[in-house]
This record gives sequence, structure tokens and C-alpha cells, in this order.
Amino acid sequence: MSIDFSEYVSCLREEEHEHREVLESSYHEAARVMSPRGLQNYLEGMRAMCTLGRGEDLVLAYVQEMPGVAKEVGEDIVPDIVEALMKLASHTSGTVIALMMGNMPLAARRLGDAEVMRSYLKLLHQLAAKAPRGLRPMMEVLDELLSKLTLGGLRRWAMWGAQAHQRDLDGQMAYFGLQTEPSRSVLQRERRGTLFIDNQRKLNFYLRALWARAFLMRPTAGDYETRRGLKPFIEDFQIHIPDAFDPFRGIDGMEIYRAAAAHAAAHMVYTRDPISAEQLSQAQMRFIELFEDARIEYLAYRDFPGLRKLWLRFFTAEPGREDDYGRPHEMMDYMLRVTRAIMDPAYRDPEPVVAESADEFRAKLEADPYAPNLSWLAGVGFYNRITGIAPLPGVRVLSEWPIPYRDDNRYLWAFAENMFVTRGVDYLPATRQQLRKYVSAIEMANEVDCELAGDDAQEIWVCATEFMPYEDAGEATVSFNELWGREPVSDPYHYDEWDYHVQLARPDWATVVERRQGRGDPEVMDAILTKHKPIASRIRHLIDALQPQGIVRRRGYEEGEELDLNAAVRAMIDIRRGIMPDPRISIRITRHIRDLSIVLLLDLSESTNERIGGLAEGEEGFAEQPSILDLTRESAGLLAWAIDSIGDNFAVHGFASDGRHDVQYYRFKDFEERYDDEAKSRMAGMKGGLSTRMGAALRHAGRHLTRQSAQKRLVLLVTDGEPADIDERDPQYLRHDAKKAVEDLAMQGIHTYCLTLDPEADRYVARIFGENHYSIVDNVARLPERLPNVFAALTG
Repeated sequence: MSIDFSEYVSCLREEEHEHREVLESSYHEAARVMSPRGLQNYLEGMRAMCTLGRGEDLVLAYVQEMPGVAKEVGEDIVPDIVEALMKLASHTSGTVIALMMGNMPLAARRLGDAEVMRSYLKLLHQLAAKAPRGLRPMMEVLDELLSKLTLGGLRRWAMWGAQAHQRDLDGQMAYFGLQTEPSRSVLQRERRGTLFIDNQRKLNFYLRALWARAFLMRPTAGDYETRRGLKPFIEDFQIHIPDAFDPFRGIDGMEIYRAAAAHAAAHMVYTRDPISAEQLSQAQMRFIELFEDARIEYLAYRDFPGLRKLWLRFFTAEPGREDDYGRPHEMMDYMLRVTRAIMDPAYRDPEPVVAESADEFRAKLEADPYAPNLSWLAGVGFYNRITGIAPLPGVRVLSEWPIPYRDDNRYLWAFAENMFVTRGVDYLPATRQQLRKYVSAIEMANEVDCELAGDDAQEIWVCATEFMPYEDAGEATVSFNELWGREPVSDPYHYDEWDYHVQLARPDWATVVERRQGRGDPEVMDAILTKHKPIASRIRHLIDALQPQGIVRRRGYEEGEELDLNAAVRAMIDIRRGIMPDPRISIRITRHIRDLSIVLLLDLSESTNERIGGLAEGEEGFAEQPSILDLTRESAGLLAWAIDSIGDNFAVHGFASDGRHDVQYYRFKDFEERYDDEAKSRMAGMKGGLSTRMGAALRHAGRHLTRQSAQKRLVLLVTDGEPADIDERDPQYLRHDAKKAVEDLAMQGIHTYCLTLDPEADRYVARIFGENHYSIVDNVARLPERLPNVFAALTG
């Protein structure tokens, strides 16, 4: 395959053919280890390195070293490395970046995993901001550092040096070059016992020799706050093992690795069905895990007797004076003893409950180790017996199992969202819902089974084009779909939902479908503006005044676009007087422009149809008060007019829900649309109905906002009450999910603010949105005084 490298590496002097041989040999090496897509990313990276303008050394280092990196940790890391190097280009010199690139194969070989490698790139970016002078000496001794430290240890060692030598540049360079005593002292303190990367091949052969099959093992890095480190775990049929193990009570790290790898592999080999976690407390789950671990270990050492001796050592080893785990809790001590009693028939525990439970479970194992609910019944039974003898500690204590080789047992459990087989269609995960297929009119006419299929159909066909127009009795012509069909809906969007009981997200639990509501008279929205014209003008003035625009000149910088003549004169006077001058003699010019995108999200649940206060006395007698929906429409109309008048990018959306499978989302005005009669007619036709599943709607609004390139983004929620839905009886469940949705949006850089029309909202809205992120508005006339709080966080 012939490649014109001049297209990708135009910064090199191709006319002299100096680097042609290097480019071709590196390309052929990359072609052997990368797919066509990875190869394209590799070539695009060449072009990116050239555009940096940091010299030929960086480009050649990238070209030569990247195939080795892809060979070690996979080709998916290539775009991440290119992006990281381009970010670092604004912090340090081209020579240092070339050194980093030259060390990438070493880092990939020592770290051994793409995710760990990405964490390493983040560490380099942090150091470039905190200790830029230390990067070059650190790159020169990286081989020694990675041969002794895990990524977590390297991060702590580096951050300690960056903090200790924040203003001492010479000391910073000496520390990161391992030339000082504190540097080597911290290195020794962070040094781990046995590294996974040094023994990975041995462990792979060890497991293959036992079960004659391959197990995929990956190192997992962590910033260890204690010497206990991380627990192994199984996820996506891969064994994740800590990247280092310290000795444990006289047992060296390699033996811990063997025990951990064999235990995790035994789970994968001998676990036939997951265990139901329904109606179990976290404490009961820990006891069931105890007996399930004993069951799979029994099956393993029944096939390979030597494994019993390997695992039993961890329960018989005596703690030393400086044991990191310390003395276990009384309940944990009983759990350790019953495990030992099950594993070692020669051991007889002095506590009758422990001995009897171990004997009963061992007898059942010998009779049928695959009996249904064997571990479940034994765990719950032991839990009920032992809680009458010893106090039950917190879940955190029970979860910190003081045996390093045991994994966290997430592989064992099946939660409610995975139990759809026995619960019917209503319990299907969202990812198993209807299939929507777009077909032509001919296919629709010839193949469709039922034109009027409902929401319970397994497959829905949608005609990609309209049928021939059908002439109505009037002058207008409408299509067949418009006359007989349902309102078009979007493809379903699936979102996780937070379960505060187990502190985990239920995957793909809520389904959002974008629908349309009817249209109304656009003059309704114009009438709102006429009715509240003074208020609308004040709102627009407030929003416009909060965001400064124009050219801002700031003095007192060492580098800038202009020279500050007064500061320069003072500096020259200081030089003449023999005094060290102030180097801040430049003016920096910045242009402040409004860069804001807003989603105005309206709660359109059934409660919005209620009237405010019943009847009110007026000049012409008694008249009905406006509904909450009227108040919502008026607020939305005023805000939309004011934001549109200023020119900010905004959208007006609404939502309601009919259970978790049908969260209906309405788009009255999108970002790319004008606020004209078309948008006003959709807003005038908004109707209230159904329930309020707020968390899913917030996540979907955030999905639309993330597609906008604005620097500052806001979801402005207008609601009349707390989250609620027909399929949730626990009032706290949806509140916690909405709170989690707000936190997730904040992590994406999206602000969330709530304008609530519920006068009793103080008791829950602050917990969802946080203090100073909500306002209670029960009257449109009070809207202007609330808006400064909304937009204050977005100014600057």
C-alpha cells in the first residue's frame, strides 16, 4: 500500500528525503498492529503533530513510537495520546513533549492497560500545570519510577514534589530528577511490594494450567488512601486485579496474586446462575457472599487440592505488630472463623453457632454443591443466628473484608432490573423494548401485519415518506398519516436511574420518547406579552445587564498584547536606581462576548391543570383564577421573548410521564429555530397531563445542551411540584434520582436552576437543586426579582 506522507507530515523536509525511510518503516509496523480505523487515527495524529509546530523531533518520535504503544495497550489509545500532547503543547516546550512521546511505549508496557494509560495522561497534564519544570527530569528517570511505583504511587510521589517545591524551581527540578533525599524517601515510601505487570504472563499460564482456558486479566490502578488498596473484581467477563499487592502477614505478593486470580477464575467457572438480591439488606448480602465464596472455593479445591492450602494460609496467618488491617470487628471475626471451619474440617471452632453452621454447610456441599439457593439459605440462616450473639456493624465494616485476595462479588448478584424473564413484559429493561424500523411506502403496504399496532408490539414500522395526499372536504389537503395516523414520535432514548436504596444506577431504566402536542393560536403568546409588557421589559434589561460584553483591558501582566507605558516608565526608573523592576508592564486585552445556551424546561404534568385559589372577586363579579398551566405558559412566554430579544441561544421544551417506559418529552422550540409564530403556536397549544419523572427529563435536556458549543449552559426548570410517577410509591426515590441527575449535569458543565410554582417546595427542592439554585414564584409579577439569582452564576 503506497501512502503519500507529504499529506500528513508537511512539516518535514520531504524534498531532501531525510525521513522517508523512517516514515515508511514505521507505517508498515503500524499496519501490522492496527486496524484500518486505527491506522487512519495514526496518520491523522501525524498531521496533528505537524500542526503544533514544535519541531521535527516530536513528529519523528510520534511516528516511530506510536506503533509500539498500540501493540501494548491497543489502538484505541492513539486519539487520547494525540489529544493529550496537543493540550500539553500550551504548557511546555516541544523538547519535553518529544521526551514524553519517546517514553510512551515504556509507560504502556509498565502500566499494561488502556484505562490506566489514560489516567497517566491526565497525571502529565496536571503536572504541566503544577510543576512544569519537573516534567523534563521526570521523563529522564521514568524507567526507574515505573519499575518501582504503581500509577497511584507515581501520582502521590509527583504531587508531593509539586506541592513541596511549588516556588522553588531548582528544588523542583532536583526532586523530579531523583537527586534529593526527600525525593528518594517518598519514592521508597510509595513503593509497592509486587507489581502485576511483572507477573501477568505467569498468572495467565497459571490459570490456563488449572482450567485449560484463557482468562482476560487487566490491572486496575487506584489512589490508595490506605495500604489495603483496591479489591479485585469481575466485570464484562474480565478479571480486574490491583496493579500491586503488598505482603500480607508473611505471604508475599506473588502468592496473593495467585490466590486472587484463582478465586476470581473459580467464580467464572463454577457460578452457573446469579443470586437474586431482591428484598435483601446490604448486611444479608455480605453473609450470602461469604458462603458463596466458600462454595466456589470448595469446587475449585475439590478439582485441584493444592488450592485449599493456598487459600487457607490467609485465614491461619497471625497478624504482626504493624498489621495494616488491625483487629477485626467481633462480627467480622465470626465470619472469618466460619470460613476457616468450612475450608478446614480439622479445625473446630469454640463457638457452637460457628461450628454447627460450618458443619451443616460442608455436609450440603458434599451432597450437592450446585443445589439451588444453597449459599442464599446458608447466608441468611447464619445471619439470623449470629446477630443474636454479636452486634451487627455498619455495612462499610462488613464490606472491608480483611482478606486481600477476595473480590468484591459484584459478579454474583442479579438485581431487579435483570430479572425480566420471570416478571413479564412490564419488567423488561429499556434496552429490550420496541424495535422501530423505517421503511418505504411499498414495504409498508405489502409487508406490514397490522396497521393499528399498539405500544405493546415487538416491532413498529414507520413510513419514511408520506403517502399520497388525501383531499379533505375542505380546501386544505392532508396526508393519510395526518388524517388517520398517530402523532409521530422519536426513537426511544434510554437513561439510567439512581436507586438510593442500593446507591447504584439502574441501567437503561427510564425511556424518554419525544412527542408532539397540539397547536394553538400564536396570538395567545402575543397577548401575554401585551398583558405583562412592563415586566417583560424589566426581565430583558436584567438578563442583558448581567453579562458584560465588549473589549476589556487589564493591566499588570508580564505578557500581553500592548505595553503599559506608565508601568514601563516606572520599571526604567527602578533600573536606573538599581532596584529590581516590576516585570508586569503589559496590558492584556480580552473580548467578552455572550456565549450562553439555555433550555427552558416546563413541567406539564396533570397537576398543572389545577386552578390557583378557585374564584376571585372582580368588577364583573366572580371569575375563575388562572390555572398553574396558564402561569407556566406566561412565565415561558416572558422568558422566551426576553432571551430572544437579547439574542441568546435557547430552546423551550416540556415533559410529562406515564411510568418509566413512557417519559414524554415535547420540543416547542429548538435551538436552531426562530421564535416566530410557528414556535408560539406550539407553546400556545401546550397541555398538562400524566406525571412528573423529573430525573429522566433533566438528563434528556442535558443531552440536547451538550450538543451546543456554548461556554455556559443552563437548564431552567419551571415546575409546580415534586417528582412523582404512577409506578413509584416511595416519594424519596424520584427525589434522589432528580438530585443525582442535577449532579450528573453539573459534572458536564451544565447549570441547573428551578423556578417552582409550589409554595410548599422548600421541604424538597433545596435537597434536589441545592441552596441558592431555586426560587419560588407564585405570581408572574414576581418573576423579574427572581431572575438575577438564575443568571448570576453564569456571568463573568
